[in-house]
Amino acid sequence: MSNLPETGRDSRVTIRLVVIQILVFSLLLTLGGRLWYLQIRNGDQYTAEAADNHIQQVVAPATRGSILDARGIPLADNETRLVVSASRTDLMKMKDRGKTVLTRLAGVLGLPADEVAAKVRLCDAKTPKPCWAGSPYQPIPITDEATTQQALQIRERAEDFPGITAEPTAVRRYAGPGGSNTAQVLGYLSPVSDDEIIKAKAAGRPPLLRSDQVGRSGLERQYDAELRGKAGVTRYEVDNLGRVIGKAKSDKAVPGANVITSIDARVQAIAERELDQAMKDARKELDRNTGVNYKADAGAVVVMESRTGRVVAMASNPTYDPNAWVGGISAKDYQQLTGKDSDYPLLNRAIQGQAAPGSVFKVISATAAVNAGYSFTDNYNCSSSYSIGSQVFKNFESKGYGPINLGRALEVSCDTVFYDLAYRQWQKDGGNNPKHPKDWFYRTAHQFGLGKETGIDLPNEVKGRVPDREWKKRYWEANKDTWCKQSGNAEDYAAKIAKENCESGMRMRAGDSVNYSIGQGDTLVTPVQMATIYAGISNGGTLYNPTVGKAVVSPDGKTVHEIRPTAHGRLPFDTRTRNQLDAALAGVATQGSAAWRFEGWPQKEIPMHAKTGTAEVYGKQTTSWFATYTQDYTIVMTISQGGTGSGASGPAVRKIYNGIYGVDDKGKIDPKKALLPHPQEKLPTIEKDGTIEAQKIEPPAPTPKESDAARKEEKDE
Repeated sequence: MSNLPETGRDSRVTIRLVVIQILVFSLLLTLGGRLWYLQIRNGDQYTAEAADNHIQQVVAPATRGSILDARGIPLADNETRLVVSASRTDLMKMKDRGKTVLTRLAGVLGLPADEVAAKVRLCDAKTPKPCWAGSPYQPIPITDEATTQQALQIRERAEDFPGITAEPTAVRRYAGPGGSNTAQVLGYLSPVSDDEIIKAKAAGRPPLLRSDQVGRSGLERQYDAELRGKAGVTRYEVDNLGRVIGKAKSDKAVPGANVITSIDARVQAIAERELDQAMKDARKELDRNTGVNYKADAGAVVVMESRTGRVVAMASNPTYDPNAWVGGISAKDYQQLTGKDSDYPLLNRAIQGQAAPGSVFKVISATAAVNAGYSFTDNYNCSSSYSIGSQVFKNFESKGYGPINLGRALEVSCDTVFYDLAYRQWQKDGGNNPKHPKDWFYRTAHQFGLGKETGIDLPNEVKGRVPDREWKKRYWEANKDTWCKQSGNAEDYAAKIAKENCESGMRMRAGDSVNYSIGQGDTLVTPVQMATIYAGISNGGTLYNPTVGKAVVSPDGKTVHEIRPTAHGRLPFDTRTRNQLDAALAGVATQGSAAWRFEGWPQKEIPMHAKTGTAEVYGKQTTSWFATYTQDYTIVMTISQGGTGSGASGPAVRKIYNGIYGVDDKGKIDPKKALLPHPQEKLPTIEKDGTIEAQKIEPPAPTPKESDAARKEEKDE
């Protein structure tokens, strides 16, 4: 007799069938869910991605717009060169990661194999230059100076150079018209990074493509969006073997706009040359304070239209050739531009170099004194020295002029007059126990635009420093622990200073105020700030935002966006005080500390105004300052560790004016030799096809060298 139930299944078989049914049901449920996810939930996305897999894009970079001077002469444009590029994607697929191909390529190009290999490695925090900072999928330029023969070798032996191309390509060129350089003002380009592409997309800015080059400094960065244009994209439909089966929607490349600047290439060339020569001459002079020749390690000059703030020339020294960046910078060039011994030529010292202003600051102190209630025409004692307690503050070379008014104090640059006024005002403000101090001297500096950016259309401008009570408090809080620790029980000078700063560094002391009144102490300014101030005195009081860009012109020439002068304030004086300052600064050029530099100048035809400055810097040689203006132009020059204002910078500034107005050393004006007797108001001619007429330019004529006797005839600062 059998034990099987009537159904023929025992309980074990039933359980197995149930388990199998559950498994089958689960598999069907999972499969259904996956189908729902792929076809319904994300159906549109996968449909689009599938379509994209059948579309290949070919990107044609847009032609970058040119940067032109005020007369239409190209300062930066493009030229066609034979560019050899490597596809990193193709090289990385090779067994040796492209090493053999790159070595072979180096042999054809006559370049070191290591240098060629370095150019295709990707940049990161640990990788030294040269390296590729752009997209890893974009062809990487190896050289933009290939010869026709080299390009033919690469193209005819394509099987030996997989992943390598040699094509005629438009590349950036910094033309240097008339011997000008303009490096720090123009800036330079480098490839866009993936981070920048993502950030531009997130910020809603115009999209960046992997083929784009973007401006990294100067005008190239400031006007990058206008200059860059829009790359063209051609989309091809391909099959699963990559064969082109059709053409999809395409976008034409749109060239970048052209930027016309207020720079005059001829004046720029003279400004650069004279600044460089002034630094070389300064290095031949003995510094009597240190017993060694002046180092003259850096300098800057700004030439500005007095009535608009437009920059006609701006030079910074040391400088460099911006073409070094075109096609990828070499390791050697990068080291020369950024190494410890490079003196950092990438810095634009006209807007990024800051130093104590010395006596060119006295126009601010004179205005502050008048606003505080002191008469411009009253006499003040110009003694050889000024004492506060045990501290003695001396005049330049300990000279005294007796009772003189503020105008004469500016002419001869008498320090002790300003010491006395600042000390009296410090006492009025409560001395060491101030109660509601007026702080006229500090307030006036802020009103002159110091302690903040001028707003020039160049990136990374620094703002300098006005060492007022608020700054002193912040500075003390940031450093008090260090000072108190350094003070200890030591008896040396440094420890005493540290102890004094620890206990009272937050106070505005008498010594701080008198030093500040002559542009010393913790005060810092930039050359472009001082040019803006002296231009403001020239034009009656308007503080203009300095501008380099003058107009943006579309590539077809149909749209012209002019960049109008804009102001950010007015100098805090009335017409009477302005005229008194103006007369005093004319006196500086005719009978004061700058008169020996403007000897024979046609003062009646072209009234010249000037102020000299020699700033002391702790641990370094003195900084030379020379601030000048006419009705049309303002020129400010400074040379770090260069000596006195009139001695080091004076001759160079005079020669720049000679070139602008066509004045010879005897003061005779030759209109035919004048480069720019009046500011260039009109834009250059724009043709119907969008081209901009460029006038011919020649390098500036050499100027006669200054005699040693003339150079040594140094006057008061």
